[in-house]
Amino acid sequence: MENIQHLIQENEKGKRIDAVLAGLEYNWSRTQVQQWIKEGNITVNGAKTKPNYKAVPGDEVQVEIPDPEPLDVEAEEMNLDVYYEDADVIVVNKPKGMVVHPAPGHLSGTLVNGLMAHCKDLSGINGVLRPGIVHRIDKDTSGLLMVAKNDIAHEKLVQQLVDKTVTRKYTAVVHGVLDNIAGTIHAPIGRDKKNRQSMTVVDGGKLAITHFNVLEKFKDFTLVECILETGRTHQIRVHMKHIGHPLAGDPKYGPRKTPDLNGQALHAGVLGFVHPSTEEYIEFTAPAPASFDEFVEKLRNDVDNPVKKD
Repeated sequence: MENIQHLIQENEKGKRIDAVLAGLEYNWSRTQVQQWIKEGNITVNGAKTKPNYKAVPGDEVQVEIPDPEPLDVEAEEMNLDVYYEDADVIVVNKPKGMVVHPAPGHLSGTLVNGLMAHCKDLSGINGVLRPGIVHRIDKDTSGLLMVAKNDIAHEKLVQQLVDKTVTRKYTAVVHGVLDNIAGTIHAPIGRDKKNRQSMTVVDGGKLAITHFNVLEKFKDFTLVECILETGRTHQIRVHMKHIGHPLAGDPKYGPRKTPDLNGQALHAGVLGFVHPSTEEYIEFTAPAPASFDEFVEKLRNDVDNPVKKD
């Protein structure tokens, strides 16, 4: 069980305690905080509290985060698109529509279920729900992922992400025609206070940097390459929306009228990193799925209207 303490500050005076805690850097949801309060895991000045308690400067809040309950995640035989595999790492091309790792209430059909059947020996650093997972991509984003097969490899790969030395290039179709042929979006990302299920650019958020290059311009859309320097949740989707060019088909961050693509037009096509054992740089490239290419071809031929929602 992890214990976290927070001292109520002057600028938090009068706010509900659940709102105060949900707004901290840990990205707890308000629902989760309320559940912990109900279970007695959160106290104020040593006493149990209620979600609507109004914070007072100087209050000492203690949060006891219970250990996650072990869940039985079963191996499932899948036809995984494996690009590389050895004793340390496996690189997989994840299809659009597949969730990377299980979550309570959604324990099957994920990439982890398939990996468990494929290679038995995954790093245990991330626990039973995310064995071997070093980084992830969204359900409706296709593309390359690296997965660690032992703890030493896991630690080395994560450190490369921290050091920003991993190559991660994405191809995306965005709304509108970009004026610049290249640029950098340097804007911090955090939880959207109005919608805790979404991320947004926010003062005090986590450092987030995305570089982009224009690949091709169409009548109402642009094909771009996005290069991640950091890897925040929904980073490309949030950053492109922030500059006025949300991803085509994005159900969360896109405009109301957007192409019906069963999710955002985003593909993680290039992944490169230093091998954790050989210390040699290796890089892989996966072509975009056929549905992505078909959409781009429609834009080239100026037949985008048939795929737009009313």
